[in-house]
Amino acid sequence: MIGIKKTIAIVCGGGPAPGINSVISAVVSEATRHGWDVLGIYDGFSRIARGEKNYVRLLPQDISRIHLTGGCILKMSRFNPTKKESDLRTVVETLTELGVTHLVTIGGDDTAYSSAAVSEYARKMGRTINVVHVPKTIDNDLPLPDGVPTFGFETARAFGTTEIENLMEDARTTNNRWYFTIAMGRTAGHLALGMGRSAGAALTIIPEEFPQEKIPLQQVVDIITGAIVKRYLFGHNYGVAVIAEGIIEKIAPDDFKKLGTVVTDEHGHIRYSELDFGEILKQAVLAEVKKLGIKISVIDKEIGYELRCTTPIAYDIDYAHSLGYSAVQFLMSGGSGALITIQNNKAVPMTFEEIKDPATGKTKVRKVNIDSVDYKIARGSMMRLEKEDLEDPGLANAYRMTLEEFQMRYGYLFDEGEPKPEEKQEKK
Repeated sequence: MIGIKKTIAIVCGGGPAPGINSVISAVVSEATRHGWDVLGIYDGFSRIARGEKNYVRLLPQDISRIHLTGGCILKMSRFNPTKKESDLRTVVETLTELGVTHLVTIGGDDTAYSSAAVSEYARKMGRTINVVHVPKTIDNDLPLPDGVPTFGFETARAFGTTEIENLMEDARTTNNRWYFTIAMGRTAGHLALGMGRSAGAALTIIPEEFPQEKIPLQQVVDIITGAIVKRYLFGHNYGVAVIAEGIIEKIAPDDFKKLGTVVTDEHGHIRYSELDFGEILKQAVLAEVKKLGIKISVIDKEIGYELRCTTPIAYDIDYAHSLGYSAVQFLMSGGSGALITIQNNKAVPMTFEEIKDPATGKTKVRKVNIDSVDYKIARGSMMRLEKEDLEDPGLANAYRMTLEEFQMRYGYLFDEGEPKPEEKQEKK
């Protein structure tokens, strides 16, 4: 009896990350070696959710050396087929019409959720599409075990480090110049910290260092100003501050609204994507250092998009290839409904239930562990105000304050959750 022909479809969702083509290459090589067909679906779930059969049949000769390239040969989409049941049904029907029996999704948490939903909905329709997800994001925020990165992160960190090193040299060469770099990563500070630490940036600020749900904008301004003042006293009136993008959502919305330049949605919520956070920080910090008689120029710059489609480094080429190979092995063993990981040089599937936050029903977010040795080393190499600086009369003098005034003004930076002195006065 001749068995049913096995066909794997590859769908790439979310934003690009270095190494995607290496995953695709490995899936094609391993699947075709065992007589399975592989279809590459163009543009994520967006086309097949409309019933469009926009795909390419991938053969070994088609993927030769694509592992050395950046970007994604299948292109990508952030389209979410789970928002409408009709879209989910159309995805399953279209894949079934193409003869797809197995699905490999490559993406972040949203794509992982979509992958699980497609498999579950297929079962409801009396069909079987076994799925496996390959975790991808330069943000490194998927809930993998400690020390296990998402593929693409190490390449993004390496190229981002080079970019920050170049900015540091430009700041040093021109003098009196600071760069404020806003690093990609809305939910966690892994990329910002990784780049800042490796490049030796003067300062890196990530959301995880603030235990409070919301912080005042002035707190971020004070931290950056503190770094500028301390470097100035050391004779270095220049530097680079790396600020994680996720800091934006840590700041109290009213602080942005007071600026009068924010755009809100129909519910009155700030559209953070339309907020020029770098410019806001730049103007606020310049106002602070002007009071102190320090003359600097500030250039704000976003870092992130230029890292997503760069050529992967050797680490991510090999890592992504291992993930693609292991994904096919998992499907061939009859597995389904899991995210594939490499732990201790072995393929370890993690079920979708394992990575789900029971409180929200969504994928858990891996945050930077600020109690880790890695974070403490990174923090120790930064030039920023520390608690012991509150006892330094020379530093207080640089702020044009008495030691007592200095302590009253900046002591709040080291009292977790405590309001600023002026806020205490308002409550009396």
